[in-house]
Amino acid sequence: MELILKYFPNLTALQIEQFEALLPLYKDWNSKINVISRKDIDELYLRHVLHSLAIAKVMPFADGSSVLDVGTGGGFPGVPLAILFPKCQFHLVDSINKKLKVINGVAEALNLENIRTTHSRVETIDEQYDFIVSRAVTAMPEFTKWVKGKIKKAQKNTFKNGILYLKGGDLSEELKQYTTVKLFPLTDYFDEHFFETKKVVYLPVKYK
Repeated sequence: MELILKYFPNLTALQIEQFEALLPLYKDWNSKINVISRKDIDELYLRHVLHSLAIAKVMPFADGSSVLDVGTGGGFPGVPLAILFPKCQFHLVDSINKKLKVINGVAEALNLENIRTTHSRVETIDEQYDFIVSRAVTAMPEFTKWVKGKIKKAQKNTFKNGILYLKGGDLSEELKQYTTVKLFPLTDYFDEHFFETKKVVYLPVKYK
């Protein structure tokens, strides 16, 4: 938890309480439904919570923003972002229903009323959002096909609406077709070795 306060020192008392509750909640749920590896659960704040919050360093969402989290798994990046931005709406989608059961349990325990979940493949979602977020569920060309038509044209944030994607490694080949893409190395924001090759990939709504 000190790790979160190191980089987000201006949290409210409620947000601190909610972030502190994440570890016991996920440990409890993980004992029933495995959504986080045994190795990662002890490093929840580094590998999952802070990693998710990297998106907030790149794009602090304006109040009223709507965000779709694709392939959310155990609720990352959606749950930490929902705690940080209580006046934004987060729609967490995954094709594996038991993972959503965990998210719903966590959201209910934390009284996060700005989260909703859908058990579905993202292609079948017929809504539009200001931003679409995800953690490396597939290569970007495939991902852009999945979310085609799901980004609003009207914008309320400092960045144009689009995709904010957490990825690691060398992305030059994967992203070469996108002329408007921007990469934000996480080492610009966080000191920990874990973030050395990790980035937020930002792709505005018009990909080409």
